[in-house]
Amino acid sequence: MKREKSEERKGRSGLWKRTAGLKACVVLLFGSAFLCHCARQGAPQGGPKDSLPPVVMWAQPAFNTTNFNGKRIYIAFDEYVQLKDQQKEFFTSPAMKNKPTLLVKGRGVQIDITDTLKPNTTYALNFGSSLCDNNEANPLNGFRYVFSTGPEIDSMFMSGYTVDAYTKDSVSKTLLFFYDAADSAFLRKPYLALNDAQRPDSVPAFDSTLFTVKPAFIARAENNGIFIAQNLKPIDYRVYAFEDTNSNFTYEPGVDKVGFLEGVYNPASLPDFLAWFDTTRMYMSAEPQIYLRMFLDKTFQRQNLSSSKRPLQHKVEFYFGAANPRIDTLVLEGIDSARIITEYVTRGRDTINLWLNVPSEQLPDTIKGRITYWKHDSINQLQPVTQQLALAWKYVESKEEIKEREKQEREKERAERAGETYTPPEKPNPFKYDLKAKGDVNPEENISISFDYPIVEMDSARISLIRYGEGEDRYRVKYNLRQDTLDMKRWILSAAWTAGQKYELVIPDSVFLNVAGERNDSIKSDFTIMSPEKFGTLTVNVKGKTEGACYVLQLLNEKNALLQEKKYVRSGVYTFRFVAPGNVKLRIIEDVNANGEWDSGDLLVHRQPEQVEIYVPESGDELIVMKANWDIEITVDMARLFRPFAVEDIRRQLRKQEMVRLERLAEERKKKMLDQQQKQTQQMNSSSAGAFNPTGGFN
Repeated sequence: MKREKSEERKGRSGLWKRTAGLKACVVLLFGSAFLCHCARQGAPQGGPKDSLPPVVMWAQPAFNTTNFNGKRIYIAFDEYVQLKDQQKEFFTSPAMKNKPTLLVKGRGVQIDITDTLKPNTTYALNFGSSLCDNNEANPLNGFRYVFSTGPEIDSMFMSGYTVDAYTKDSVSKTLLFFYDAADSAFLRKPYLALNDAQRPDSVPAFDSTLFTVKPAFIARAENNGIFIAQNLKPIDYRVYAFEDTNSNFTYEPGVDKVGFLEGVYNPASLPDFLAWFDTTRMYMSAEPQIYLRMFLDKTFQRQNLSSSKRPLQHKVEFYFGAANPRIDTLVLEGIDSARIITEYVTRGRDTINLWLNVPSEQLPDTIKGRITYWKHDSINQLQPVTQQLALAWKYVESKEEIKEREKQEREKERAERAGETYTPPEKPNPFKYDLKAKGDVNPEENISISFDYPIVEMDSARISLIRYGEGEDRYRVKYNLRQDTLDMKRWILSAAWTAGQKYELVIPDSVFLNVAGERNDSIKSDFTIMSPEKFGTLTVNVKGKTEGACYVLQLLNEKNALLQEKKYVRSGVYTFRFVAPGNVKLRIIEDVNANGEWDSGDLLVHRQPEQVEIYVPESGDELIVMKANWDIEITVDMARLFRPFAVEDIRRQLRKQEMVRLERLAEERKKKMLDQQQKQTQQMNSSSAGAFNPTGGFN
C-alpha cells in the first residue's frame, strides 16, 4: 500500500489501490470507533451529549462471508439502535427483486432475505444513513454488510464525482448504476428529430440501458458528490448516474438529473486514488477517477396539461409537462379571443399565461372553457385530447388589508358614537410598477420599467425626459420606448446618454392602462448617468478551438449572478464595458449548435450537455479584480479551457472547494465561540451587578 507524505495529503487515512481489500479500511474505521466507544463509556453524567454513532460488535454470519446460502443476518452493536428512512436510505447491490426486511432486535439489526440470490455474486447491503443510535440519532454513515454466494468477494474500487453540468455545483446523493458492458442494451430505432440535418445519415443508436437492463452494481454518492464504488469486478462497465428525486431507485426522465460516460471503464485499468475519512462530514471521501456531468433531459418528458389555474381575476396560467405543447383549440366561454393576450413565460413554452383584457365587472367568478391539445398516451404516442376547464377566482384579503379594514371599522364606529361624520381614507392606487431609474445608472443598461400586468394602452407622447445643463438650463431629450422581447410586461427606455449628466424622467398620470383597467399615478424620477471613470473595462481575447467555433461569454459577480453576456462569440476581441469595481468571474459556454444559449444533453442518443467552464488564469484564482478606471485584458485559449477531462483538474477544483468550505466552517466556529464568550461575559456582569455588598447591601 502506497503512502504520500506531502502536506497536501496530511491527515488523510490512506491510499486505496484499485486492488486493495476492504478489510484494511473496515479495521481502521471500526478501530477508531472502538476507541471512541471506550471513551464514551467513561463519560461522566451531565457531560457533553453523545455525538458518536453506534459501533459494530459482531455479525452472524461474519463480514465478507463467502459461499453464503442463508436467509438471515444479524449485526450487533454496542448500544440500542434505530432505523430511520430505511425505505429511502437502504438498498442492495445488485438490486434484489424483493428487498430484505430489517428489524431492530435487541442491540442489533436482523436482516431477513426473501429473494432468491444469484450464484457466484458479491452482494452489498447498503444502509446509507439509516442506522442511528437510539438516544441522539447519530447516524453510522455509509455502513455496508458484504457477502458472496460464491467462493470469492469482488474487491475492485472506483471513485468518481457527480456535478451539475451548468452550475458546476456538486450533485449529492446521486445513484450510480454500473452495467456489465456486454449486457448494455443499445436498441436501433428511427430517431424523429426536429433538425435531421444535424443527424448522421445512418440511423443512430438509442441507449435504453437505464430503462431496460438491471444494473450489475449500485453505489451512491455522498453529499459532496463524491462516490466510492466498492466490490466491483475487474471487467468493463458502462456507468450512469441519476439524481433519485423521488427516492424510488428508478430513473424518471424530466424529473431526475442524469449523467453518463462515453465508452467503458474497467477498475483494474484506472490509476490509484487517495481516500480518507472526512472528520467534519463523518463519511468517506476520495479523489475521483471518473467525472459525470449531470443534466435534466427534457427531450424525454411526457406531454400533459399538469395544471391550470386562475391566480388573479385577469390571469389564467397553464403548466405543461413538456416543452412546446401543440394546442389546437382554446376557448374561454364569454370571452372574445381577440381580448386574450398570450404570454409564453418559459423558453420552451411549457408555461403559458393568458391575460384577459376584459372589464372586471364582466368576468365571472368561474370561467368555463375547453382546450384541445396533444398528449402522450400510455404507450408514449401523442394523441389529441379535449379537456374541460373550470377556472375559478375569488378575491382573498391580505393580512394587511384585513388590519386596515378593521381599523377603519373601529374609526367609523368611534365617529358615529361621537356624532361625527366619518370620511374613509382614499384607497391607494392598485397600479404597480418597478422603475429602474434612480441614483447612478450604468450608461449601457438604459432605463427599464416593469409592470404587474401587460399594458394595453399607452400615451407615450406625454412622457418627457429632461437633461440638466449648467445653471438653470434644461434640455428635452429624444428617447425610444420599446417593449422587451423576452418579457411583455417590461419596457425599455433608451436615449443618447451623456456621461456624468443628471436626468429627470416625468410620466404624468394615466399614461399607462393595464389589462385590469388600472391607470398609473404620476411618476417622477431623477438619476445620473455614471462617468466611465467610475467603471472598469474587461477585454477578452478569444482563441477558438477551431475556426468558426462558437461560444457564450458570461460575466458574473462573486455570487454567480449574471452581469453582462455576449453571445455568438468566435475568435476575436470582445470588451465588457462599465464593469462596477469588485470581483467578477468569466463563465464560458461552448455553444456547439451556435444558438446563443446553453443546451442540455440527450440520454437516448448519447449527446452530452454543452460544456461550461469558469476561466481560471495561471494564478489559479477564478476571481478577476475590477477597479475603477482600470482596463484589464485576458486571453482565453478555448482549446485549453475545454480540453478533454483530466482527473487532476477535477482534484484541483475539489481541493479549492474543500478549502473554501473549511474556511467557512472555521469562521462559523469563531463566531460561535465569540457569541459564547459574549454571553458568558453578560452573565458574569449580571451576576456581579446583583451580588451582595457587605458594606452596603446589594451592588
